[in-house]
Amino acid sequence: MRLKQLVVLSGKGGTGKTTVTAALAHLASQEIPLVLADADVDAANLELVLDPVRREEHDFMGGQVAVIDPEGCTACGICEAVCRFDAVHPPREPFVYAYKVDPLACEGCAACYYQCPEKVIRMEEQQAGRWFRSDTRFGPLFHAHLFAGQENSGKLVTLVKQQARLLAMDTGAPLVLVDGPPGIGCPVISASAGADLALLVVEPTVSGVHDLERVLGTTDHFGVPALTVINKADLNPARAEEIAAFCAERGVDVVGRIPYDTVVTEAMVQGHPVTEHTDGPVAEALRTVWTRVKSRLGLEE
Repeated sequence: MRLKQLVVLSGKGGTGKTTVTAALAHLASQEIPLVLADADVDAANLELVLDPVRREEHDFMGGQVAVIDPEGCTACGICEAVCRFDAVHPPREPFVYAYKVDPLACEGCAACYYQCPEKVIRMEEQQAGRWFRSDTRFGPLFHAHLFAGQENSGKLVTLVKQQARLLAMDTGAPLVLVDGPPGIGCPVISASAGADLALLVVEPTVSGVHDLERVLGTTDHFGVPALTVINKADLNPARAEEIAAFCAERGVDVVGRIPYDTVVTEAMVQGHPVTEHTDGPVAEALRTVWTRVKSRLGLEE
């Protein structure tokens, strides 16, 4: 069976994307081996539900920052003049004569490096975060933490997904399940790359159709087939019907309508997917979602 990649996305945060992903992980693991990836590296929370045991930890090196050698600096001020990001500061302390770079403000453009007449500026890689391989009761999980204020989250997402895919290929697991980041930015594009199917989670709110349209535009642009699931559908039936009508117009199947139930919160607080915690209406709706997603991916063969 060819390896399949399923990515769970939403046009905004807080729609229940991780709740759905955790439930799918639980249901899928009962039938097939799988590898999990949390691609929301800016605010990873799938691990809060899956209670992983960390096995590996690796540094993630992001962009470069400029560093000035204080011994060789002549305080000519050229570096400050060419910096467009106000990251280079003149000496401000007594008996300190060298310029200094603020690493938080430095964008790594290297303009100061190339313009320094004394050649005492060097570019150094900086650690932007960490990525991990962990074990869960549903399968291996790759996840990461991007440090505050750091960029290259798209690159870190790609790394996490790549590691998950390589392990799945090595072990023969037929599915990589990815909890994607919210929105439509670079991390979402990285999470969607190479996916066989995207499951879009939407809530029946005033902005629901707009949020869905944004993320659907992203998956369409990159040629990723999509399905939709409406979470908390019974809270606003009129909006849910509006979303369903929009999906029908765009040719996107709605594979489930999950009702609102406080049992979801109870399950998350206890660190369980809702399908592991209860057999009620929410769990039943999610089982229907998994059955339809599994069929679409061809995992029944």
